[in-house]
Amino acid sequence: MSKTVAITGAARGIGLATARALKAKGATVVIGDIDEAAVAEAAESLGVTGRPLDVTSRAAFAAFLDAAEESAGPLDVVINNAGIMPIGPVTDESDADARRCLDINVHGVMLGTKLALDRMLPRGRGHVINMASLAGVTYTPGLALYNASKAAVIAFTEATRLEVRGRGVQVSAVLPTFTNTELIAGTRSPRGQRNCEPEEIAAAVVELIGRPRPQVVVPKRLGRQVRLGTLFPDRLRQAIARRYGLDTIFLDFDPDARKAYDTRIRTARP
Repeated sequence: MSKTVAITGAARGIGLATARALKAKGATVVIGDIDEAAVAEAAESLGVTGRPLDVTSRAAFAAFLDAAEESAGPLDVVINNAGIMPIGPVTDESDADARRCLDINVHGVMLGTKLALDRMLPRGRGHVINMASLAGVTYTPGLALYNASKAAVIAFTEATRLEVRGRGVQVSAVLPTFTNTELIAGTRSPRGQRNCEPEEIAAAVVELIGRPRPQVVVPKRLGRQVRLGTLFPDRLRQAIARRYGLDTIFLDFDPDARKAYDTRIRTARP
């Protein structure tokens, strides 16, 4: 794969797995993350270029993309992966958490998309991939902020795709299910279901770059289930949620197990 790819939030989790998978396919990869030490370590381990990046800052994001193109050449793909997931009762979520979640998950994706399009549209080629979530189309108690942010990412990505189609640039959204990263620390899996691994999401991204589509659900089977679920009456959807434990997963969690993650997403600065 002779592509030049920039990935945000790639010091760990899905971003890191995606960087590793793309590098293995022959892509030239540049990674960014707000955690300067972690992104430097990740970059060294992968043998790629890594730079600190605050996706909420236009100046920082533009500098990251400029540096990526200076070191690796014109970007073929920009993957807006950076995101955070505060959980718990909506009345317990602070205003600061709400603003930070939307700043990173929504405004960061919007900013990355606009800056990428500024580069790609004049060239008439490129691919912007925004990491959304099934949480953007399936709503869960205790996950209101994250649900809202990912719903916004899905809507923004699709509207942008429609706006630029026919101009040589692809815009896609990836919607993973529960994935074994720090985001779900202290929670349990839905009953009878297996969480995805970051490598599975990475494989879907690699496939998407090779065959662009508007939207990809991981795993694919859940895409059909979600579409069918929209036809169900509310009472049936609630019964299904109770069956799988989705009504309490993000309300009944282990705060001690989430402490390190919660501290990091509230205090991380480049």
